[in-house]
Amino acid sequence: MGTSPVQLPQLVVIGSQSAGKSSVLENIVGRDFLPRGDKIVTRRPLVLQLVNTSVSTGGGDQKYDAKSQPASGQEWGEFLHQKGKRFFDFEEIKAEINRETDRLTGTNKGVSDKAIHLKIFSPHVLSLSLVDLPGITKNPVGDQPANIEQQIRDMSLRYIRNPNSIIVAVSPANADLANSESLKLAKEVDPQGTRTLGVLTKLDLMDRGTDAMDVIKGKVIPLRLGFVPVVNRSQADINQKKRITEAHKSEEAFFESHPRYRQIKHRCGTPYLAGRLNGLLLGHIKKVLPQLKVRIGNMIAENQEKLDSYGLPLTGSVTNYGSILLQLISQFCTNYCNALGGRSPDVSLSELYGGARISYVFHQVFAKGLLQIQPFDRLSDTDIRTAIRNATGPRPSLFVPDVAFEMLVKRQIARLEDPSIQCVEMVHDELTKVATQCEHLVPQLKRFPKLRDQMLDCVHDLLQAQVAPTKKMIRDLVAMELSYVNTNHPDFVGGSRAVHQINRKLQRLKAEEKKRNPNSTADLADLLARDKKKDQKQGITGHVREVAAGMATQLGFGSAQQAAKPTEREVVETEIIKSLIGSYFAIVRQNITNTVPKSIMFFLVNYTKDRIQSSLVRALYKDENFKMLLSESSSISEKRRQRTELLAVLRRSLDIVNEVRDFAV
Repeated sequence: MGTSPVQLPQLVVIGSQSAGKSSVLENIVGRDFLPRGDKIVTRRPLVLQLVNTSVSTGGGDQKYDAKSQPASGQEWGEFLHQKGKRFFDFEEIKAEINRETDRLTGTNKGVSDKAIHLKIFSPHVLSLSLVDLPGITKNPVGDQPANIEQQIRDMSLRYIRNPNSIIVAVSPANADLANSESLKLAKEVDPQGTRTLGVLTKLDLMDRGTDAMDVIKGKVIPLRLGFVPVVNRSQADINQKKRITEAHKSEEAFFESHPRYRQIKHRCGTPYLAGRLNGLLLGHIKKVLPQLKVRIGNMIAENQEKLDSYGLPLTGSVTNYGSILLQLISQFCTNYCNALGGRSPDVSLSELYGGARISYVFHQVFAKGLLQIQPFDRLSDTDIRTAIRNATGPRPSLFVPDVAFEMLVKRQIARLEDPSIQCVEMVHDELTKVATQCEHLVPQLKRFPKLRDQMLDCVHDLLQAQVAPTKKMIRDLVAMELSYVNTNHPDFVGGSRAVHQINRKLQRLKAEEKKRNPNSTADLADLLARDKKKDQKQGITGHVREVAAGMATQLGFGSAQQAAKPTEREVVETEIIKSLIGSYFAIVRQNITNTVPKSIMFFLVNYTKDRIQSSLVRALYKDENFKMLLSESSSISEKRRQRTELLAVLRRSLDIVNEVRDFAV
């Protein structure tokens, strides 16, 4: 008994406040067990299940194990929130309903949509399942919110919208049915009246000379299931502790003696209502059997799959624990290697994953980042001329000094180290992310949070241990490039080629200037400066940034040298040095672009792929740690228990459905 996992057929009792719903239910049960009062008393839905204990019934009624019955003919109740406890005193049942209601709603007339589940066992009841809802009220009292009417209406609609429910609309006969809240509410979800049964109460309180025969015959409000008139105990009867069995006799006498109701007395009263409800519920169950059976079967398959994902509780020897641990480690490592190799079964279509992300780091982030580093960033012509002068000493040189070239090119090459080190960090982050993602590809790791955490810690330690050697290798690569400037490289422009290219460039600039202005007096420095501005506008050397201060200012000689225009010889030497630096820097940058990814793959990626399984086994496969690592989380144990119970309920529901089918045949 509990919240139904499927929309099962059920009887839902609705009505306005003090319409007599609780009295009708008590008359059906035959015992006083519901709270009483002159204001709203039903403040939480009551799911009431009646179980006949006299026989083991088929045809859809729940079977009852007679061995568990305390004594023949005894009656008792059981609450879902008090599992295993039986209430033999119905006054105690009433008190427990009050306590459980007050626990959620308080003691000042508050309401809640959280249901109370009660099962009553008795040999004197027909097996039924009913839901008693709070009565619809107009004005808030106590702690009730201003929209109490809307809250109760919404709560009622949630239950009666179930297409498999039968609506039991209770209305007082001594009030105008055109204003019946229960019938209006039922009509919203059942406009044709095909699953609404009307119950008329308080017939004995109607004005003298009036009756409800037109309503009972369906002449006022037509309902396919009709109306059933009943007579409940009056408040005076309740105060005088009139027994319900005596009330049934009084009810029967009322219908037999009434001149108008006498002719339909066989369709009046609480016993007829109980039988009618039992027949309607059974018939409705048979009607929805095919769809219900398919739905329950699908839910069984779905829940069985989820239960299987939780695995079986671990029992057995240390060898068994060790075998399971090795299996989980192997699955994790296989998924890790597959993810890096592009063989993962869980291929994402929305983002790059595993090895593809590392490739993206190498070719889209690192390689393009190096291309953004230009050979003359943070290096101005003034810096180059100052370096040349410092390299020649007190005497002018006959040729461009090698010392100036090497000093300047090494300074630029050293700038390739930082992005290379950053590439190591990015790949390390991606490998850590792959390990975390691979955890989700081994569903059983969710069962063992300690093992999962220990595995991730081991992988993190393995990766972290290789970061330092990888960075050292990267720094060594840059240091090797700085240790020897190979001017014999086949792709290096060389001194003679550089001089030839500069001469051709200068001749072109002079020819263009003479063509533009035959009388021009511009020198080489002006022509080169103009050509540089032209290139900058076209985006050719957009990354070149001139530095205003020269070596002279840094040495404290003032701005006289900055103001002096360079000689033609200095201009040519500067251009030759720039050509040499640009050529050699491009060679080294290409070398770094090629060797850094290879070093990272060798020292970090492939190293962890080759050693991850042995590292995990060495760190985790210890007899004394097996039970600690393979201890399940409490949430998994609870989910397995809930799924097991739900499967038992669903299978029992399917058995009941099959019993009803067989009974119908």
